[in-house]
Amino acid sequence: MTQPGQDAQPVRGRERLERLGARVERGHDASHVEDAVALIMTAAIPSDHPEVVRARERGIPVLKRADALGAWVNRGCVVGIAGTHGKTTTTAMTTEVLAAAGLDPTGLVGGTVPHWEGNLRAGGSDLFVVEADEYDRSFHTLEPDVAVVTNLEADHLDVYGDLDGVEEGFRVFLRRVRPQGRVAVCGDDAGAARLLPALPGTGYSYGLSAGVQLRAVDVSQRPSGTRARVVEEGRELGDLELGSPGLHNLRNALAAAAVGRHLGASWDQVREGLAAYRGVGRRFQRLGEVAGVALIDDYAHHPTEIQATVRATRDIYPDRRLVAVFQPHLYSRTRDFHREFGRSLAGADVLWVSDVFPAREKPLPGITGALVADAATDAGAVDVRYHEDVASMPEAVAGTLRENDVLLVMGAGSVEDVGPRVKALLTGGADGAVTHA
Repeated sequence: MTQPGQDAQPVRGRERLERLGARVERGHDASHVEDAVALIMTAAIPSDHPEVVRARERGIPVLKRADALGAWVNRGCVVGIAGTHGKTTTTAMTTEVLAAAGLDPTGLVGGTVPHWEGNLRAGGSDLFVVEADEYDRSFHTLEPDVAVVTNLEADHLDVYGDLDGVEEGFRVFLRRVRPQGRVAVCGDDAGAARLLPALPGTGYSYGLSAGVQLRAVDVSQRPSGTRARVVEEGRELGDLELGSPGLHNLRNALAAAAVGRHLGASWDQVREGLAAYRGVGRRFQRLGEVAGVALIDDYAHHPTEIQATVRATRDIYPDRRLVAVFQPHLYSRTRDFHREFGRSLAGADVLWVSDVFPAREKPLPGITGALVADAATDAGAVDVRYHEDVASMPEAVAGTLRENDVLLVMGAGSVEDVGPRVKALLTGGADGAVTHA
């Protein structure tokens, strides 16, 4: 296994991979594939990458990760969790529900589940629960028996062009559902709900709105999580207690419940599975409270995700100053959505914005994080600070924090290091001294 990339960062979990017998290399070197029987590459790797070129020269099969995933899981019963947002959380929740029902699934997510010690729950059955990722049309390699669409919005416009292209990509995915399969769609989301008319006999809706088939009612939110009653086809199933905050996570839990019910789980088993769900890394991950500052880390990198995360934080900490840190992800996404980013971030009391994390992309002229900072100011944000270098962000932010603040760090790139480093600074004292209000 090699770790190519612009910054050649170490593979997370490298030591665990090596204990399992994997040889992990760093950097770009054609010699890494000399003895390979196959090369699996993510969609972010260009076709002229030296290891890809060498593999093809030597006749070594080269597969995209999505093709390898489909070849593996399509041999069994597949639950594919699709959507612009919420895939990782919903996949993990669904896996826990099906495990509680005794179905022993294999779950594969795009994040880290702490009690799985990684992104994989290795099951003993032929049931697979996987994220169905729309980027690069990766989910078109899956043949689901059960498909979920959590929501549908414009994203990855570098691939799809516009919202119509995104919708067509999802329709193609749903046409791959096997005969007698089931599609569960969030009826609260306008984009997802538009798919329902094309699903005669297979469509099933869930959410908080009147008219959906699996509905949460009498919803109450508290700092510890969310509580609701759940009704299925007009019949009350019972109460649901969820430790993850926010209505978006309640909808994710309903998606997991819908899959569980379709595959035979009792309501008690659904509740047991959701109680076993203890979160996914960087999905509203609470890093603790240090020196009177609550620290939260989140993967949100789309305007809708940010809006939901900011709202959930406000609901939990209504009387505390909210300091948000955001790193835009991808030049193309920043170009397409900088105004929407600004509006969704404007609810913070203090907003720090860094430059763009490029990931797989090359810079675009005139596209920087300053566009987001300016858009937030235009949207009414009172205190916006553009700090280009995310590496020095922790020291800059820590020095301005006050007792009783909430620090919310958001983004899908190297900003993930900011929360833990601020925590270390606050714990260490002088370098991260907190102002007492």
